[in-house]
Amino acid sequence: MNPILLKKHLDKLYISFDRRSVSPDPLEFLHRYKNPLDQEIVGLIASSLAYGKVEIILRNISHVLSVMGASPYKFTINFDPVAQAGLFSGFSHRFNKGRDIVCLIYFAKQIIDENGSVYNFFLKGYNPGDENIRPALVSFSRRVLSLSPSTIYNKRGTLPEGAGVRFFFPSPEQGSSCKRLNLYLRWMVRRKDVDLGLWKGIEPAKLIIPLDTHIARISGNIGLTKRKSPGWKMAEEITDNLRKLDFSDPVKYDFSLCRLGILDRCTRKKDKEKCSFCLIKRVCVL
Repeated sequence: MNPILLKKHLDKLYISFDRRSVSPDPLEFLHRYKNPLDQEIVGLIASSLAYGKVEIILRNISHVLSVMGASPYKFTINFDPVAQAGLFSGFSHRFNKGRDIVCLIYFAKQIIDENGSVYNFFLKGYNPGDENIRPALVSFSRRVLSLSPSTIYNKRGTLPEGAGVRFFFPSPEQGSSCKRLNLYLRWMVRRKDVDLGLWKGIEPAKLIIPLDTHIARISGNIGLTKRKSPGWKMAEEITDNLRKLDFSDPVKYDFSLCRLGILDRCTRKKDKEKCSFCLIKRVCVL
């Protein structure tokens, strides 16, 4: 990897996408709300469902938010997981069902009731001296999953090992890339471009790139990773290499790189026409 050459071309790609390029992306839902309290909850919902085909992701996020009404924050703090569970009956998003959304919202309610915001809850596991966000993510997922699930999954009020809400809160300890949680953090922490920067007490330098199939493939093509198996170690390797290009904001390139895949501008194999217009073709092995 030639850092100088790579930075030159990635910077060109970076400036080619701005807020006008947000759609189609789960992030677009956050920009529809003005209140940061709503944006924080919408971000948690949208990032949790950000897996699978983008058109299905957007449709299902839209459905959940339509149920939550004009203020997802107010809906959350007033949420009754028993009385309102039926609002999400019939909902399905690949691995997740309506009761997983019910539990997610109920977790968010408990977090806000005890801490005032998701941000304050996250900060309890964050140490500015840590090398990156990994320890804070481990703590965050562990503490969320220790909250009460009420009787959403069973009458005993326990959280089964196979409960779908667990899928929303993976941990680096199990080797997961934690793509959706890292995506949520990017939206909340970065203070530039398409991201909202609501969480002021966390430095963007600590973030890890949200690793999906597009980022894994393209990063391999441009020399950001030599690993073949996507997971936390690959996400860290890619981020470490991006940190050589911008130490204070290594995940700044995530949105533009991901757009190449989402918009089908970068395919798995060399495409003469598409590759000819690609802004990073000079650093790509295809």
